[in-house]
Amino acid sequence: MRVVSFYMMAESNRDLRLRRGPVIPARELRWDFGPASGPGGQHANRSNTRVGLTLSIARSSSFTDEEKLRIEDRLGSRMRSGTLRVVVDDHRSQWRNRQEALQRMAALLDQALAPAPPVRRATRPGRSARRRRLDAKRRRSDIKRLRRTVRPDHE
Repeated sequence: MRVVSFYMMAESNRDLRLRRGPVIPARELRWDFGPASGPGGQHANRSNTRVGLTLSIARSSSFTDEEKLRIEDRLGSRMRSGTLRVVVDDHRSQWRNRQEALQRMAALLDQALAPAPPVRRATRPGRSARRRRLDAKRRRSDIKRLRRTVRPDHE
């Protein structure tokens, strides 16, 4: 039992690595644990498997001011007073919930730090595009015209 708890402690001291952007040191992450909701009997009543992971974006030294503004802009509905929180109670084990919390936090921050897609300028079709479109319409019309049956009384 001591080995497992030590491993869990070591796991919570792990830095959060993002695909885009900085590495967030473990000291900026705050973990909290509690019992998971719902049925589960003895195990659910006695174990604190629900995991909460909190990161204060406003106080973080890992992000530049521009990145903080981008995160606030894109994740504003998920944040409360400059703090991003992820809660996981999907799995029976606290360790798996910790892993899931780290993945979700990293995915949210990666998504928020992704560069914005370029703004598309509306353009009009060119001359050759219009010609190709009209040629295709003409060919389709000819195909349909040739499919018609010819009635003897309309010849």
